[in-house]
Amino acid sequence: MQKGFTNEMTYNRMFREGREEEFHRRYEDALAGLQAELGGHHPIIIGGETYFSEAGEFEDRSPGDTRILLGYFQKGLRKHARMAVEAAKEAFREWGWMDWRKRVEIIMRAGEIMADEKFKLAALISLENGKNRLEAMADVDEAIDFLRYYSQQVVEHNGFRRVMGRAFENESAESILRPIGVWAVIPPFNFPLAITAGMSSGALVTGNTIVLKPASDTPFIALKYYEILVKAGVPPGAVNYLTGSGPELGPEFVENMDVAGIAFTGSWDVGSKLYAEFSAKAPRPFIAEMGGKNTTIVTKSADLRKAVEGVIRGAFGFGGQKCSATSRLLLAREIKDEFMKMLLERLHSFKVGDPTKRDTFLGPVINKAAYEKYLRYIELARREGRILYGGRAVREGGLEHGYYVEPAVVDELPVESIIWREELFVPILAVRTFESLEEAIKTANNSDYGLTAGIFTTDEREIEIFFERIEAGVCYANRTVGSTTGAMVGVQSFGGWKRSGSTGKGAGGPYYLYQFMREQSRSTYT
Repeated sequence: MQKGFTNEMTYNRMFREGREEEFHRRYEDALAGLQAELGGHHPIIIGGETYFSEAGEFEDRSPGDTRILLGYFQKGLRKHARMAVEAAKEAFREWGWMDWRKRVEIIMRAGEIMADEKFKLAALISLENGKNRLEAMADVDEAIDFLRYYSQQVVEHNGFRRVMGRAFENESAESILRPIGVWAVIPPFNFPLAITAGMSSGALVTGNTIVLKPASDTPFIALKYYEILVKAGVPPGAVNYLTGSGPELGPEFVENMDVAGIAFTGSWDVGSKLYAEFSAKAPRPFIAEMGGKNTTIVTKSADLRKAVEGVIRGAFGFGGQKCSATSRLLLAREIKDEFMKMLLERLHSFKVGDPTKRDTFLGPVINKAAYEKYLRYIELARREGRILYGGRAVREGGLEHGYYVEPAVVDELPVESIIWREELFVPILAVRTFESLEEAIKTANNSDYGLTAGIFTTDEREIEIFFERIEAGVCYANRTVGSTTGAMVGVQSFGGWKRSGSTGKGAGGPYYLYQFMREQSRSTYT
């Protein structure tokens, strides 16, 4: 039924095959083709039926150019959340009791449909959340990987059935993991297809049904994902599409006892509140990834060229709007001057601009609130430290209608600074020096978060010490494609420690699916 899993990696593969120009042409053709789909009015979809809210609609506009109206989406009400949960509960009787092989077949088919539509989906991500074309395609690829990898996991574990031992001669026993029921799936804007597909496919392929409530900044790509699932054969009600505000819909997910679990990715403030309220009602599973304040350490033995590349891509990929973004940089005092000279020179070649353009590295931040947050923290950085690079809004060159800002590098901040301590989700990198690796690791660990961390060193003993002592769930040594970012499905399990995660079992890894199931022991006697 299942062939071996291989990461999709569209651009890398096409580049190796000498098809780079084809990649860009297909992306640009897909972008042009999207124009006919913009500006429509899109419903809530519950149990396969469409609904328009009496509360009205909200606009989905491109952060790269707010004159571009992507569409209108419904301001869902709590009653719609209740209806969606009821529809998912009803559908569980079909989907949850379906043979696991059939479910795997359907989720795999969704992956194939997504692969066929990948350029269109990537172009929509660029328009809707501002990722450049390579990052947008990587988002789509990761979603495809999740669908295939989790399907493979079910196959490899024989539907999570296992024959157990025997205490009596006339006894046969087995352990089986069963789906739990209805899950509310609440993804963020920053990986609007990958994280959406990752959380929801984990629930679906194990037999659960879902209510999908996308981020209000990215409802369109979530709608396309919903349509792919239905096209693949997920029955009505097993997946429900619900747009609207978190404060309006969240209380229904928390208080409705027909919601068996919540899968959430977002901020600590929102996630911890949901977790506490949801768990207070009953011992129900809550799978949460709640951000990071991630550090890269560069020792005196490091290859500085590799370190500079890794730090820039880790800190400023998608404008620092990744929970895994490198937001803190610790440099050995001996190499600081040389490293910073190389870093600042290299930054000049990373273009800020329209994310749909071929040569853009850094597109806009997601919305006006993020734009204003960046400017607010830049003012704080000027008062508390020294800005070495960037620190301004970008309005020239036709960018005046988007939320564009420069990547910023800040030195000499006190460790008490909010910029050093808190997750900001904007492109600001804070820099400090250290005297010893022990000091650097202690400083890195001095955080409420523990998601990702990186080190650059040519000393194998330093790598060993780093891996043993760093308090983070995802750790990298000498990673040039992103010093703390870029986890691949089936390669790096992605999950955080401390405030960063609720379960300690990472997405895209071998233990993730267990969280969506509960064990049943079955014994038969003759």
